[in-house]
Amino acid sequence: MVDAARKAGTATRRAVFELFARRLPAGRRYGVSAGQGRFLEGLANFRFDDEHLGFLSDHHVVSEDTLNWLAEYRFTGNIFAYAEGEPYFPNSPLMQVESTFQEAVILETYLLSVHNYDTAVASAASRMTMAAGGRPCIEMGSRRAHEEAAAAAARAAAIAGFDSTSNLAAGLRYGITTAGTAAHSFTLLHDDEQAAFEAQVEAMGNQTTLLVDTYNIEQGIRNAVDVAGPELAYVRIDSGDLLEEAHHARRLLDDLGNTNTGIVVTSDLDEYAIAGLRSAPVDSYGVGTQLVTGSGAPTASLVYKLTTREDQHGNWIDVQKQAEGKTSRGGRKFAARRMHNNVATAEVVIADEQPAWDANHRPLLVQMVTEGEIDSRYTGAAAVRRAAAHHSHTLAELPRDARRLQAGEPAIPTIFALH
Repeated sequence: MVDAARKAGTATRRAVFELFARRLPAGRRYGVSAGQGRFLEGLANFRFDDEHLGFLSDHHVVSEDTLNWLAEYRFTGNIFAYAEGEPYFPNSPLMQVESTFQEAVILETYLLSVHNYDTAVASAASRMTMAAGGRPCIEMGSRRAHEEAAAAAARAAAIAGFDSTSNLAAGLRYGITTAGTAAHSFTLLHDDEQAAFEAQVEAMGNQTTLLVDTYNIEQGIRNAVDVAGPELAYVRIDSGDLLEEAHHARRLLDDLGNTNTGIVVTSDLDEYAIAGLRSAPVDSYGVGTQLVTGSGAPTASLVYKLTTREDQHGNWIDVQKQAEGKTSRGGRKFAARRMHNNVATAEVVIADEQPAWDANHRPLLVQMVTEGEIDSRYTGAAAVRRAAAHHSHTLAELPRDARRLQAGEPAIPTIFALH
């Protein structure tokens, strides 16, 4: 597209692209915007080096003129977006990229890849932490995802309320608290379970988590208490009927004097399983596969569409796709959350002209890039912490129906209003 547009003389026309979802995953009541910080970190280094250019040249992908342009590529436009952790709804304008057509369109695949995955994970994670009712959730999905997606998932989960991750790369990059336990292979390595526990406690101290279901859960708990004593931090249960096993484990731990030893449960948990364990004496949930695959919605189905552009005379004109079932709305968008008594009642989207929002509307779009300069507040470890706090605050604004796991309509409507 860039090569053809350069030949046609249209590549340098100013344009605005918009990131949005036509709908939420089936039955979901809200989504959670995520990935902006990770995208901006990548944008800072979005370059075509000699290896890339050589491949494009050798395979005759683009012309010499476009190769020369790619060699000097730097994004010089503006980007407005929802804050990470912000709930969103169908047709929310999650990001707007304003630049020349060629600068903006070249980012399409990278931008969609980051936001579709991170948003899917954050949206699932939010439902899980909500179902957990304040009990900590540990992200443990690295073995079920691409190695880079694993760190991205840990970041997205932290934004949506997960307390820690087993992914050390995410801890290094984003300052997320790391946590984990031994696997069954560690127990099976040793001659018996007690020997394995002794080795772990010797290395990690009594304030560790012992996996007690390799052989027999009841005996595993007894062995754990024998080895670590009343200071044992947690036991982990990874199999069986978790509701029943958690109740039995709590009674046994208390009978053995380990009243302060907590219980961590794992084993393909999703938001529904977590909700089903609300009555169980569980202290923490370890979540893996369902989290990093979006709990049934592995992509947020976000799209990136041109909504307004300059014509040959420099006048701005709104454009939109009109194909049945895949329509888009033209124009540069401005969005706000309509509020009543601190509760959200609608997503209001206005095109073309910046409105003067009144006190009943909370504006949603913030400028993250200005003429190519990235605002550092939206990248790095501090940005993840701010996004997590923002998510907690803005989720609390949604109507009570948003907290229901049962399938339903979006928690609030999206209203397109005339200025």
